[in-house]
Amino acid sequence: MALNKVALAAVKAITKLSSDNITETYKPQRALEDAAGKLTIADPRCRIDALTVTADDGYEIPVRVFTPLDIDFSLKSGLHVNEDHKGTILFFHGGGWANGNVDFYADTCMKMALKLERRVVAVDYRRSPEYRFPTAAEDCYAVARALFQGNLLPDVDPQHVVLFGDSAGGNLAAVVSLMALDRKEFTPETQILIYPLTYNDHGPDSPFESMHTNGEDYLLTQEDIEGYIGMYLSKPEDAMDPYFAPLLREDLSHQPRTLVISAEYCPLRDEGETYAARLEDDGNEVECYRVLDAVHGYFLYPTVLGFVRDTYRIIEHFLDGTPLPQEDEPTWLTLIGTA
Repeated sequence: MALNKVALAAVKAITKLSSDNITETYKPQRALEDAAGKLTIADPRCRIDALTVTADDGYEIPVRVFTPLDIDFSLKSGLHVNEDHKGTILFFHGGGWANGNVDFYADTCMKMALKLERRVVAVDYRRSPEYRFPTAAEDCYAVARALFQGNLLPDVDPQHVVLFGDSAGGNLAAVVSLMALDRKEFTPETQILIYPLTYNDHGPDSPFESMHTNGEDYLLTQEDIEGYIGMYLSKPEDAMDPYFAPLLREDLSHQPRTLVISAEYCPLRDEGETYAARLEDDGNEVECYRVLDAVHGYFLYPTVLGFVRDTYRIIEHFLDGTPLPQEDEPTWLTLIGTA
């Protein structure tokens, strides 16, 4: 499948306009995202609460909780508002560990809460380059630990907590699962990784074809990825740490039930799909889908777009444990799992 000529031309033009070195442009990008985040309109069907979790070094990690509400009104009994959710999603946002924040992702978090009928706990982890590896991962782990152990929200059922992240957030979700296995303080049962970064080589010698075919013209470039990584890592040796690049982990057994979703025109496509295959090879329950005609970052797009709408369908069926019915013209390709 291929992007139509008009869409491809637009994507290439936008990519060229934003082709400056990411290490010089991340601050202006933050400013634009901050401004966009302030324009987000709260949905009355979703309650938003601000909490904090204390990191091991004493830092107070901001956390935002998006709770879907069941609103019922009648002339006889008046207005009744009740919480209405099947479980809890612990969400780690994308942005190359340097950009993105909960304000910028608030609209997406509200959509997730309402569409997936689950409370969303979003983590404002510390970002690079001001805070380098492994600070973001440790912040996310600290919030996960507090959530699973009942110290953040008292009514959480650990069996129904889902680790969820997109891009760098997908990397962080995978890393938190590895940390949890190693440290044995809690046990995630489910994780969802949207076009995650899982490997450490994104240069000319990358073993993944998508880095070479999708690394120039599709919004997120090979140069961007290397720039983000350079701002994130504290020292060169960190690139060999599985808590940065989970694909380097020799044994990936005993990991959560996993859904990986990649995008056809994303440079990280193949390493995410390879991570799914490695998880399956090591005995884990895995589903993996490639969303056709999609570029990196598409999960933030409006749900009126077919590939966004169908991505939510894939996630809903995965979380509910129900078969995903095939359409006449599906926007996804099933790689692992039963559709």
